[in-house]
Amino acid sequence: MAAEIVNPRTDSDGAAFSVDRVDPAFALHRGGKMEVSATVPVRDADDLSLAYTPGVAKVCSAIAEQPELVHEYTWKSNVVAVVTDGTAVLGLGDIGPEASLPVMEGKAILFKQFGGVDAVPIALATTDVDEIVETVVRLAPSFGGVNLEDISAPRCFEIERKLIDRLDIPVFHDDQHGTAVVTLAALRNSVRLTGRSLGELRAVISGAGAAGVAIAKILVEAGIGDVAVTDRKGVVHAGRDDLNSAKRELASYTNRAGLTGSLEAALEGADVFIGVSGGTVAEEAVAGMAKGAFIFAMANPTPEIHPDVAHKYAAVVATGRSDYPNQINNVLAFPGIFAGALQVRASRITEGMKIAAAEALAAVVDGELSADRVIPSPFDERVAPAVTAAVAAAARAEGVARR
Repeated sequence: MAAEIVNPRTDSDGAAFSVDRVDPAFALHRGGKMEVSATVPVRDADDLSLAYTPGVAKVCSAIAEQPELVHEYTWKSNVVAVVTDGTAVLGLGDIGPEASLPVMEGKAILFKQFGGVDAVPIALATTDVDEIVETVVRLAPSFGGVNLEDISAPRCFEIERKLIDRLDIPVFHDDQHGTAVVTLAALRNSVRLTGRSLGELRAVISGAGAAGVAIAKILVEAGIGDVAVTDRKGVVHAGRDDLNSAKRELASYTNRAGLTGSLEAALEGADVFIGVSGGTVAEEAVAGMAKGAFIFAMANPTPEIHPDVAHKYAAVVATGRSDYPNQINNVLAFPGIFAGALQVRASRITEGMKIAAAEALAAVVDGELSADRVIPSPFDERVAPAVTAAVAAAARAEGVARR
């Protein structure tokens, strides 16, 4: 069957984007990947009078008098808004809100399948920080939590911070924190496998965007020896005069060694490489890393360091791909994190809750550790319950739980 051209844009090979109606990806997405279904029957007039008028009025009046009852008598306590502006979608970049919807639908079905959490995709037709914040604040009464998704840096930092300040429900930018939680879990198990500790490691992160900043922050919180973050101009350090506010803050708590210069120079003698930027790292730079290094090259579809090269020098290799061992996949984190936060009606998601999630995730494969298994599969049924329980317990311990 001939392809139907629907967009004059071209891909990296110069070929026009097209819809191939026999392609299984298009076949699966036809009509979308979600639907709304009722949890109660409406079979006759009696059912209708309870589910809608007049019965519903009693519930509305009770909630008006006691607002907290909304959590018991609506779906609010188990539903998350998945919010994007379409500016940083997967590896596709700024493709706009409509084109982001297949990803947001995918995120929503992962919430349901892996965490038992309902989620609603919301793609916004604005990239203005304050407009996004105001829109989400006005939508918030309908939701128990907000998952920010595929919003470009550095705007994503400001949007998340402002929403956390204004809302009393969990707000979580998964591109930042989901990646960070899973990375920390894999690194925890890597050091356990090799008889080392986080405190003796020096890490280098390639990429100072959403994921790179969050990974650096959680590694510092978890007690790593040192971590340097690099962007296109090299190591992020306080002496640079070209840093935005997010990178200036990053420079204030990273790079204790005072490194300057290129990524390749920073890798000399480093114990850990974490790639969240794309690009390619030369084998010569990889060869200069410390013996028994850990290489987490997570760019998709092409890792910064090919696994075949990484395995020559590293004790543990992880990627973002599903066709290699040790996939660093956010789906290991965000369903359980939100399920745990919603379970105890947490007012926010703390750093302690994220670290608890990472520890629980790592512990799932504690007795099964090998160089090819420092992180569980997304389909391991132990993952979501373990993360959910750990996050709920951490929320109670940190005083942000309300039940």
